[in-house]
Amino acid sequence: MMTNLLAAAAAAPATFSWSPKVAVVMIACNVLAYAIARANIAQPNEGFQIPNSQYFGGMSHASVVAANCLGHVLGIGTILGLASRGVL
Repeated sequence: MMTNLLAAAAAAPATFSWSPKVAVVMIACNVLAYAIARANIAQPNEGFQIPNSQYFGGMSHASVVAANCLGHVLGIGTILGLASRGVL
């Protein structure tokens, strides 16, 4: 079983390296996630408030964390998709 895993790992393509393009894509996906969160969370200001919450549109801690999680999921999917197409 171990030789099968090692053979599969050796056959995997090389990963891409970080660049400013990757950062721009991740930031854009996080901004999109904040817009989606503001539009769809029923009570975005319910719960523990973060300091300077006016910068996040009055969103609570849980809403900000949820938006960041969604943004990173969207971002990694977008980055991997663009990298496999050769754009990044």
